[in-house]
Amino acid sequence: MGLNPTEVLAFPRIRAIVRDNGTADVVVAGNSRTVAPAGSLQQLRENALALVVGEAKTLNRAVRVAIDDSEGHGELIVSPDGSKESVTYTPKPAQRRAAAPTTTAAPVAAAVIETLPVEPAQPQTDTANTTATTGTTMTPVTATAPAVEEAPTRRSLKETSFLVSAPVLEPATQGWRGTLTRLGLRMDPSAGEMAEREDIRTVSQHWPGPRTIAVVNRKGGANKTPTVVMLSAILARYSGAATVAWDNNESQGTLGWRTENGSHDRSVLDLIDASTELLSPSTNAAEIAKFVHHQTADKFDVLRSDENEEGDHEVTAEEVDIAHQVLTRYYRLVVMDSGNTARAANWRRMIDHTNQLVVPVTAVEDRAEAARLTLQTLESRGGHDAELARNAVVIVSESTDAKRSMSGESLKRAKDEAQRIADGFAPFVRAVVRIPYDPALVNGPIRYEALQPATQRAWLAAAASVAAGF
Repeated sequence: MGLNPTEVLAFPRIRAIVRDNGTADVVVAGNSRTVAPAGSLQQLRENALALVVGEAKTLNRAVRVAIDDSEGHGELIVSPDGSKESVTYTPKPAQRRAAAPTTTAAPVAAAVIETLPVEPAQPQTDTANTTATTGTTMTPVTATAPAVEEAPTRRSLKETSFLVSAPVLEPATQGWRGTLTRLGLRMDPSAGEMAEREDIRTVSQHWPGPRTIAVVNRKGGANKTPTVVMLSAILARYSGAATVAWDNNESQGTLGWRTENGSHDRSVLDLIDASTELLSPSTNAAEIAKFVHHQTADKFDVLRSDENEEGDHEVTAEEVDIAHQVLTRYYRLVVMDSGNTARAANWRRMIDHTNQLVVPVTAVEDRAEAARLTLQTLESRGGHDAELARNAVVIVSESTDAKRSMSGESLKRAKDEAQRIADGFAPFVRAVVRIPYDPALVNGPIRYEALQPATQRAWLAAAASVAAGF
């Protein structure tokens, strides 16, 4: 058959059980199928494997089957054409039989009879195989216990189930495998498609209670706002959880510039002013729409920072507490953009409310250094702040500089620099994800659908790394 055993999927789980009493079962994903009876154990094994071949034909691929019978146990790979290949096999140890008359014992008994005087045997009451002794005379007694026919065993209903315990693997949808599937030849997904499915499963989870993500870097231009938008879009799209992106800049941030504007111009300060009403048990959940800007395509809301041209108000720690209390009443996910001052009161209070820290950085050394100092500051504070730093997700983007000429050579330099920075952060944080250059992230409102497929896939991996920390 020539198959590499590591390439044969281990699901659905299949077992073939052959018993000494002439019964056998093939169990596929917890569903037991009785094997047709046969005149010998060998024929019973053949009948069991025939059922496994049928399962391989149904799946149109080779399958693994665990074998368990009186002679041993192991694993086979069975192909749809009926060919079989052994992976492992361990024979069961021979069982020691109880002492009983054998053919080799007869000559010994005969020798005893020939060398000793024989007297008539005395009546025996013991039905066991013994040798009667009277003085110096020994008479062998060969009474044999009648054979007891083994009663047929009946399986317990606890040993089987009609429910399929293993998930059914959906066929491939991507690449040439997906093309063949659509043409009627069912193909398993590639490793890349399986990894993408796992990332989607991770970001689609629901969890008890709200979660707050803080996106931080002390240096401007580090890609904080695009990171907030992308994480919010992906988590909202896949999980269906109510998600809000909050611009927690101490004065005026740019999140509102990179997202869709609603039918009003309200900001976080308006939400804080209306917090008593919004926190009232009698207030309808839809009232929050008066203060946030809904992203119609990407399905999340945006709470903008104060856009007062005078810039005469800086958000305080107490105001962060109030706004966070309101938002976590109406949303399951809060993704917070931040300013560049780690010493600001609103920045530090944001960290107090954070469940998962995200540190974006572009492939420029001063942005990377600012990210390192941000993590170092949090780690030096100890406690909750240090724990956030150790479990942070660093997202390295290759470039967001619109003025840079992205020729083939410059793209390679950007990739190499991004890899160097990613490798530098890897030993100190929980996860590092790289994002390729994409012009759709450089200027104007950011839309998930406007990204290139490779960029969308990279951001999905980044969102999965973040969600894994919830």
